[in-house]
Amino acid sequence: MEPLVSGFPLLAQQFKSLFRKNLILSWRSKRSTSLQLFSSAFFIFLIFCIQKALDARFNTTTAFDNVFDPVALVSPPIPPCEDKFYTRLPCFDFVWSGNASSKIGLIVSSIMANNPGRPIPSDKVMSFGTTSEVDDWLFSNPMTCPGALHFSERNATVITYGVQTNSTAVGKQGHFEDPTFKFQIPLQIAAEREIARSLIEDPNFSWVVNLKEFAHPAVATFSAVATVGPTFFLAIAMFGFVFQISSLITEKELKLRQAMTMMGLYDTAYWFSWLMWEGIITLISSLLTVLFGMMFQFDFFLHNNFGVVFLFFFIFQLNMIITQFGFPYSTDYSRTYRAIWSVFPPNLLAEGLTLLSGATATPLDPGISWSRRGKCAPNDTECVITIGKVERWQVIEFVRIIYLPLFSWLDVTGKLMLHLVLLLEGGICSCTRSVPPPEDVTPDDEDVHEEENTVKQAASEGEVDTNIAVQIRGLVKMYPGTTKIGCCKCEKTSHYHALKGLWVNVAKDHLFCLLGPNGAGKTTAINCLTGITPVTAGDALIYGCSVRSSVGMSNIRRIIGVCPQFDILWDALSGQDHLHLFASIKGLPPASINSVAQKSLAEVMLTEAAKIRAGSYSGGMKRRLSVAIALIGDPKLVILDEPVC
Repeated sequence: MEPLVSGFPLLAQQFKSLFRKNLILSWRSKRSTSLQLFSSAFFIFLIFCIQKALDARFNTTTAFDNVFDPVALVSPPIPPCEDKFYTRLPCFDFVWSGNASSKIGLIVSSIMANNPGRPIPSDKVMSFGTTSEVDDWLFSNPMTCPGALHFSERNATVITYGVQTNSTAVGKQGHFEDPTFKFQIPLQIAAEREIARSLIEDPNFSWVVNLKEFAHPAVATFSAVATVGPTFFLAIAMFGFVFQISSLITEKELKLRQAMTMMGLYDTAYWFSWLMWEGIITLISSLLTVLFGMMFQFDFFLHNNFGVVFLFFFIFQLNMIITQFGFPYSTDYSRTYRAIWSVFPPNLLAEGLTLLSGATATPLDPGISWSRRGKCAPNDTECVITIGKVERWQVIEFVRIIYLPLFSWLDVTGKLMLHLVLLLEGGICSCTRSVPPPEDVTPDDEDVHEEENTVKQAASEGEVDTNIAVQIRGLVKMYPGTTKIGCCKCEKTSHYHALKGLWVNVAKDHLFCLLGPNGAGKTTAINCLTGITPVTAGDALIYGCSVRSSVGMSNIRRIIGVCPQFDILWDALSGQDHLHLFASIKGLPPASINSVAQKSLAEVMLTEAAKIRAGSYSGGMKRRLSVAIALIGDPKLVILDEPVC
């Protein structure tokens, strides 16, 4: 067989194989992958619905529109009383005082008859003698009449009048009623028109009043993107984050990463493959987010530069570690305070959305161009941070929390913490006693005793027999007891010795069987030899390499194959996929991987099931596949933990 690949070529080969594994798993989990990629369509649709609901709520006002040449409203009519918000029936279109004068009575009749578009019936109008009578009636009959006219005939050529309406604006289901424009002005125009016609005695006299609203630019609209966007865009980012964490935890819980580590996996290749894959998924997800936003015609996405918006979402989703958002970017807070809060990516998301939304608040706002991303955003009066600075902060955060050094640190820290716990359990922090030394037990069996003495003698003389594959020298594994600290007392369970000093040699080219009842420590011994479980005391040499040395264990993993007690397989990968993956991790030359995989499948009678997912295999088929994985690369030592089910 060709020599195994090592060094950087092996790292690149492992990365390529792991990346392919992630691709296959994502392709075969189409539902979760689709949710991860297309969740943005759902959430942007929700934002779209919210925005449309808000637009409909304010559709009766032109405050949010650019009005440069207002359309004239000609002589608005007196509206029916039923059009007023919160009206009690029966109601009256208007009431009037001054009914003692016949001339005023004729004026009111003309008002009713000449109302544009709708003559007012007599039962919709009520007359009174004085203004005080009108006040008393309005007080006794609230919400039944929107307005009143008060006439007074001074002499044959002078008639005065007054208009009485409730000037309080009323809101109903998001719409606001302006009593001045809706009731007062129509009453005023009607009174003046009919008084003028009466005084000049010309019933056809043209009295036309045109009304125009004041020309004005649009005020900033209520932006659903800026208001609910931080929550929804955070949810979009969380989809990818949750699926990624779920995949990592699954591989950890099912000991899949442990199996790959036993085959010689580099941690760098593992984490970099995840980083690259999630980076591509994030890139596609961010691109779809922007495209969906443009599809739903949000000014936020249409008027801001595509590159600015896309980069903003892409970098944020890479930063997705924590789930809070919001940040007080204001001159009321110091630069140091803002810098501290910028450590949290969701805060940057909220502020970035605010800047980009403010830059497109009205139809005339230009948005943020790529060349102006480092300058104050339009409509940002305080300008304590630019969109360019927000994106730079996001880059800093990505570098700070990039997965490779983070998880490498966690790996090292986890081991240090384990040793620290063991130290504290047996040291000054122990509330009872220190960890007891390993027991010196003399074997009852003469052959076992003789083997132990042989190994001890060789160890004391420093001999390394080249005919010995494995030399186990007093291997000890002890699990500390648990501690319960109560009020003024401390309870601690005793320590458990899984291995109490194992001395044995395993010769080359021999089949060695380790027998014992359940709980005897067989699997523990295998875990110590393969580096899965740290050794408490003693040592073991595999072809001269110590299991207690990181360099030694790295060399050991290149020459051994392991079939664990329980099958460690991906349900979504086929038998052929598994062998290709583990052959690449082991370091087989790429040109030989396919032929080796086919040969291995044939040896365990899985050729016909080569492309079937392992999740569909029977228990026996899974065990045969696990054995085939252990034999990949023609290892010098094969460790099989209950390979037959």
